[in-house]
Amino acid sequence: MLLAAANAYIGLLVGLTVSASIPAAAASMGILRIFPRSNILENNMVQTSASAGESLVAGIIFTIPALVMMGAWEHYDYWPIFCIAIVGGFLGVMFTIPLRRALIVEAKLRYPEGIATAEVLKSGGIETNKQGEKQEENRQTASGLKILLEATGIGGAFKLAESGFGWLAGNIATTKAWFGDSYLFTGNFSLSPALISVGYIVGLNIAVLVFICGILGTMIGVPVNWAINSETIMTMVGIDPSTPFSQLTAGQWGALAWQSWNDCRRIGVGAMIIGGIWSLVSLFKPLVAGIKASLHVYESMANDGEGLSRTEFDTPIKLVAMGVLLGIIPVFLIFYYVMGDFPNKLMIALIMTVLMVVFGFIFSSVAGYMAGLVGSSNNPISGVTIATVIISALLLVQIVGKVGPVATLGPVLVLFLAGMICSAAAIAGDNMQDLKCGHCVGSTPWRQQLYQIIGVASAAIVIPFVLQILDDGYGIGRPSPMNPSGNFLAAPQAGLMCDLATGIFGAGIQWGYIYLGYLLAVILIVIDKIQEKRDSHFRFPVLTVAIGIYLPLGLSASIFVGGLLAHLVAKRSQQANEKTREARTSKGLLIASGLITGEALMGVLIAIIAAFVMPLPATIAAGAILGSLVLVLIIYYLYKRTMSTE
Repeated sequence: MLLAAANAYIGLLVGLTVSASIPAAAASMGILRIFPRSNILENNMVQTSASAGESLVAGIIFTIPALVMMGAWEHYDYWPIFCIAIVGGFLGVMFTIPLRRALIVEAKLRYPEGIATAEVLKSGGIETNKQGEKQEENRQTASGLKILLEATGIGGAFKLAESGFGWLAGNIATTKAWFGDSYLFTGNFSLSPALISVGYIVGLNIAVLVFICGILGTMIGVPVNWAINSETIMTMVGIDPSTPFSQLTAGQWGALAWQSWNDCRRIGVGAMIIGGIWSLVSLFKPLVAGIKASLHVYESMANDGEGLSRTEFDTPIKLVAMGVLLGIIPVFLIFYYVMGDFPNKLMIALIMTVLMVVFGFIFSSVAGYMAGLVGSSNNPISGVTIATVIISALLLVQIVGKVGPVATLGPVLVLFLAGMICSAAAIAGDNMQDLKCGHCVGSTPWRQQLYQIIGVASAAIVIPFVLQILDDGYGIGRPSPMNPSGNFLAAPQAGLMCDLATGIFGAGIQWGYIYLGYLLAVILIVIDKIQEKRDSHFRFPVLTVAIGIYLPLGLSASIFVGGLLAHLVAKRSQQANEKTREARTSKGLLIASGLITGEALMGVLIAIIAAFVMPLPATIAAGAILGSLVLVLIIYYLYKRTMSTE
């Protein structure tokens, strides 16, 4: 529940979530070591359940906030969100159970976070019972928990000083109009240890791409758009186009820069659309092969399953089929309920249910396969969600049109469907990562699959509360009515889903920018294929580039700093022995995860105070300088603590 809340905050802030498996494993080992008979399999069960909560959050925050942003909901309704989360997550687990053997055992995909978590569990270990080894393992386990808690405290303290007391600024920003007001410049930098840590975890390749695209969108896209469409932009922000530039206030220049940037970010929308489609096309053949292999394995188990090892026992296929059938019932009821008195709601609910089952299985399989290639943190589930929104919206338009009540109801149905499918896809990737970890440490698959469902249920209970708290305290996708002057959480994917769903049903889409995104995506796909053939480590994943365009520059810049720091640590560790390199890798991930968790959990706590107790204080005059200095110290701490031998 705690990790779900933390990832809700960081995911809404930056549009990326990070795997919770390693911090969950470290915390579990630290706590369970007080029980003499605890073992590595029990710790693996804890991280399996905890990471499920983190993954489920991604499926919800990428979609459901769009309902509030478009005005369909006034606030975050508890029961609809709970039902979408638990049904989508449950089906995501069910859909990927038949794929475990094909993707993990037969295809031997990497599943990097699963392997990394297994190494953390082994190094903290509880694998042996020899007295000397046990003492060393306990020492390492205590050290790992200490590092995690230490970093969590630092991240939380920074957020408390920044938002809680106003002593530190959370952002440095400026807007200038140069060269006779023809070049509109806007730039910012987010002072956030969590964002630095996100960049550290995703690595230099992703961080560089996100930052470069932020530069292109802000420093080139904004001024070019202003130079071409200045009158239109002024009209959109409520300024008379005949007003001389010399009479514009600093606040008006800021509004103009924001509007120009908001137009340009739609290029990222176009790139995401093509990127999502390309993900499906490129995975079609291996996905079909994986499903065939899984069915073959289940047939073999039915014939001679008596001698099967404990570590090969999945949830029986009959129970999986029954689970899917039972899951279909609430899916139908959810769609039937949301349509109220709409005519033909029985037929439409049936159609949406069929779409959920078909798309849910296909996209969960895609997400499970992709997690094996790039990991859960980099898994482009937003791409398959975009495809869901577009296909289902276009299909609904053909069935019911887009005139009258359906213009409002259609986007709601589409986003309910997208929320369930995105939740299923997110859980699918996490499920496969955890099963890979279990495969490495000797766990029983069906027990892990059960614990995934427990994790889904636990997270689903708290996610609606967390969303409402964050919206009241900060605002999601727009300023909070209760804190209109604060920095709101960007929620980039939810904003994209809102634009697509409402645009297809009649609100209109700015296709010019989206077409540019199409072109950019095609170019990037070609370049990425060339890099793949060259066996280059530096790739150009389309969806990562698209997110970079869509995110504010300040977030991208902080992520870039974290990526540089990770590269520096890796470079300085090249001459060290393998054991030292592995220790530094594990320690760096723990520290970064702790900084993220601490800032995010404190952010949720402060949001509760802002929403229900008292308004947050304004930042002091020296906040920007103090915030910058403290952030530099935290960056230095992350580097030195990672490189230390303690």
